[in-house]
Amino acid sequence: MYHCSTAIQIFNQCFKQTLNTELVRGAHEPVYMPRSPYYPWDRVIFAHGYFASALHEISHWCIAGEQRRTLVDFGYWYNPDGRTPEQQAEFEKVEIKPQALEWILSRSADFQFNVSIDNLSGDPHYIEQSANVFKDNIYQQVHEYLRKGLPERAKQFSDALIAHYRCDKPLDASEFKREAL
Repeated sequence: MYHCSTAIQIFNQCFKQTLNTELVRGAHEPVYMPRSPYYPWDRVIFAHGYFASALHEISHWCIAGEQRRTLVDFGYWYNPDGRTPEQQAEFEKVEIKPQALEWILSRSADFQFNVSIDNLSGDPHYIEQSANVFKDNIYQQVHEYLRKGLPERAKQFSDALIAHYRCDKPLDASEFKREAL
């Protein structure tokens, strides 16, 4: 039911012609590649054909401003697994909005969302303590988006997912429960 080819089709129908951006299945690590003289479209490349990875990378793209969309990986840094508590705190700070959008896009497709701490080798004591704060922040951001409205591209993609997976049944704030994280 949740095939990456469906996510690709829906995304590309929404954005390939209008914003010159395509969703691409990648082999390994996800990355965003802006268009170049050698390739005419910006590419949101997600990992291993995973539906969840596609939604996560799309969420980052939905937040990135025009200038960031001209930079490889939106100009963000990435520290791999095994981050220090300080690095993990910075990671969580910049991941609140994308993961909140990912949760909304997941519900738009009736797909299970899982928070990504993305630091399995980090300090387990710190991870355990910070995870609940991170989840609280994601939950609060989701409800702020639902109250104030989604960014334009996120709204367009959410609406397309809702049309495909939910037969146009709109999202309801009651679908987003803190205990589900």
